[in-house]
Amino acid sequence: MDSNPSSPDDESSIRRRRSDGVAPPTATDYLNPDYWNQRFSEEEHYEWFKGYSHFRDLLLKHLLPNHSVLEIGCGNSQLCEELYRDGFKNLTCIDLSAVAVDRLQKKLSAIGLDGIKVLEADMLDLPFANESFDVVIEKGTMDVLFVDSGDPWNPRPSTVDKVMAMLEGVHKVLKPDGIFISISFGQPHFRRRLFESPGFTWSVNWNTFGDGFHYFFYTLKKGERPSDYKASGQISDIHSLSLFHEELEGEDYIFRTAVEELNT
Repeated sequence: MDSNPSSPDDESSIRRRRSDGVAPPTATDYLNPDYWNQRFSEEEHYEWFKGYSHFRDLLLKHLLPNHSVLEIGCGNSQLCEELYRDGFKNLTCIDLSAVAVDRLQKKLSAIGLDGIKVLEADMLDLPFANESFDVVIEKGTMDVLFVDSGDPWNPRPSTVDKVMAMLEGVHKVLKPDGIFISISFGQPHFRRRLFESPGFTWSVNWNTFGDGFHYFFYTLKKGERPSDYKASGQISDIHSLSLFHEELEGEDYIFRTAVEELNT
């Protein structure tokens, strides 16, 4: 069962969430490390974009028990715990917040899962050797880079630079046949142009999950892009999905509406 708060049903509930010390008053605060350190010092657990049970079947199609797995932006999610209990023992988690890392290390040790590596690291400068991991997973972490992106059809150069730094790092640390899994709000007509940038050898596919509103489950398989592949520019054959805000849970709703407010 997910521990996400129940869905807010009106503007007053959104304001209460923003003033209770958990969700920030503005979307740009999500880019502030001090906000995350403060939040993680007080908050025990929060799952962005649904809990493991909602996308477990999609994820297990791509994992083998001997795979080395890197989770980017672990925060206080229970994803690594769930994966470990499903038989995946070679797990590494990173987060930029020293507070999140310290608290997760202590929690995992207390429940006997101290075999999971938890490291303080920046997703824009991954401290791992080339071809270190079979699978890299991020859930909502890359979305944070877009909170000040401006026009989603033409993101600010500074946003694109950060996203590309992250993707280049992920591509580098993946083994030749490795898989990058990105769980996101970002719709394909926005994400594909970045995922399909020159220099990447991965194929790009996606599924959706969720009730009513759909989250996107992207699967990028390294080494599977044809040599004559031409990346898409303006995507005209993919239709945007409507965003039914009342069907989002907890802070997912706040995060999405805050980003939309910033982009108007």
